[in-house]
Parts: sequence; structure tokens; C-alpha cells
Amino acid sequence: MNKATGRHDDCDFIKADFMNIPMPDNSYDAVYQIEATCHAPDAVACYGEIFRVLKPGGVFASYEWCLTAKYDPSNSTHRKIRQEILVGNGLPTARTCDDVLAAMKKAGFQILEEIDLVKTADVAWYEPIDKDRSWRPWRDFWSFKTTNWGRAVTHYLVFVLEAVGIAPKGSMGVSGFLKKGADGLVAGGKAGIYTVMYFTAARKPL
Repeated sequence: MNKATGRHDDCDFIKADFMNIPMPDNSYDAVYQIEATCHAPDAVACYGEIFRVLKPGGVFASYEWCLTAKYDPSNSTHRKIRQEILVGNGLPTARTCDDVLAAMKKAGFQILEEIDLVKTADVAWYEPIDKDRSWRPWRDFWSFKTTNWGRAVTHYLVFVLEAVGIAPKGSMGVSGFLKKGADGLVAGGKAGIYTVMYFTAARKPL
């Protein structure tokens, strides 16, 4: 693809562990991540590795999944939503926005900007996966798959494919926890206790 677009001299792809990036220190002018580092088992170590490969003065832009200040760990409904999000999305934990900010600072970054963009969004971030929303085929036909009916069709299609041996054993289980994960995200978004739009821009000091 790089050759086809004429970018092969200055663009490359590396498949690697972001907890152990196979590049020398001070390699990059800038780094960005979108909804990825929420999967890191250790936020400080992950941000520290990004810090390491950035050049001094380089900027790290991040779009993170977080619990908001409205999350109440003593609230059983909140805890249930949190657990559904963790299991359904393969997350090791759920960090708060404050946790993320503190981890970046501990890794050595200077924070330039931080904001939960949910507060300024025109459309609710969870709307595309809300199974109870109104389906408008003239606007987005393919969004049917995330409606109640669409999810049911998909789920039982997976059942049939697994039963006849086309889909691997356990596919129904995966389908089930993915639906739970989506429900958790929607519930977290509606309750205001979860955001997938926590934006930060941070700099590695000179």
C-alpha cells in the first residue's frame, strides 16, 4: 500500500506490542492513539514506552476510554455496567479520566490539553450501538445489524454456523459477551459514567 501511494520512503508499518515498542529511544516526532491504550495492563508503563520513543518536544495525542467522575463504585448498577464493559471489550481494568491524567504525568509528560469531548459532541457516542434506537434505513441501512432485530438475526445466524461446523466452537459465547459489552457501553454512556472520548495532548519535555 505504501508503494502504491508513493509513501514507501517515509512510511512504514510495524506489528508489535505497544508495551515494548521495537524502536530506539527518541525515534518519532509525534505519536497518537485512538481507543487502544485502554487495553494496556499498566497505564504508566504504556505511556512510558510512548514517552521513550518520542523525541524531546514531541507530542502525544490520545483518545481514551474512561470512567467519568460520575462513576460511583458503591453503586451496584454502576459496578454492573463497568463489568459488562470490561468483559465485552477485553479490557484489563477501567481507569478514570483522573487515573489517565495521573499516569501520563507519572510517565513524564507535560499535559497541554485535556477534555472529555462527550461534553461538546452533537451526537451521543453510543447512538450507533444502541439497540433501542429508531432504525432509519434511508439514512443508514447497514445500522440494522446493531438494532434489537439485527442483533437477534446475527446471534442466531452464528448459532446455525456453529452448529453446522462453519463457525468455530464457542462462537455463540463470544457473540453473547459482545452483546453484553455493547449494552454496557450504551448504559454507561446514558448514565454519564463512561466516555470513549477523553482527549489529551501531552508533550515530552525538551
